[in-house]
Amino acid sequence: MIDGIVFDKDGTLFDFRASWGRWAEMFLAGLARDPAHFAALADAIGYLPQVRSFRPDSVVIAATAADIAAALLPHLPGREQAELTEAIDTAAAKVSMAEAVPLVPLLTALRARGLRLGVATNDSEVPARAHLAANGLTQLFDYIAGYDSGYGPKPGPGMCRAFADTQGLDPARVLMVGDSRHDLEAGRAAGMRTIAVLTGIATEADLAPHADVVLPDIGALPAWLDGLSPR
Repeated sequence: MIDGIVFDKDGTLFDFRASWGRWAEMFLAGLARDPAHFAALADAIGYLPQVRSFRPDSVVIAATAADIAAALLPHLPGREQAELTEAIDTAAAKVSMAEAVPLVPLLTALRARGLRLGVATNDSEVPARAHLAANGLTQLFDYIAGYDSGYGPKPGPGMCRAFADTQGLDPARVLMVGDSRHDLEAGRAAGMRTIAVLTGIATEADLAPHADVVLPDIGALPAWLDGLSPR
């Protein structure tokens, strides 16, 4: 029996390449002095401008805004990490996010099953809330946390545990759904079942060893839930 689902945001609720490719193009263009500098900045964070995608080891995939800032700093003399982190968050909050699947009907249907829903993202909380609000999703979640909300980043279990604790749920009856190893490791460390989706950068081969099941996207969740045996 499942009583709650905590979702990663980027690459899970929203298509990673489409959404964060827009951010990287815009943000790096604003920092770069010239095309060579742009290329160096893109390489530093694992962004592939030719295809508006990211290397599998990109810091953007599962790390925090502070980590992204740290990766860029060697190429930006005179900038401070705190100031650059704030600039990353400000730019991120303005990005138009591409839904992985139509989210309002899916989340509404999950809530109709009596499930509690949450978001646990390594994005900062302010831009995370901005993205959810822009897509009309805030009211569909019982819990929203970013890496800076006081529970620590993933792969630590803090955000996942806090979801279960604040909603009065047994972690063993909660799903953690995400597109990266960080998501799945966080869920398992919190004692949750884990579901991987393929709307991020990682492949099925990357994620399968860390997940109870790999689904193409979160739109497949209702059918998967229907197939569960009560326990």
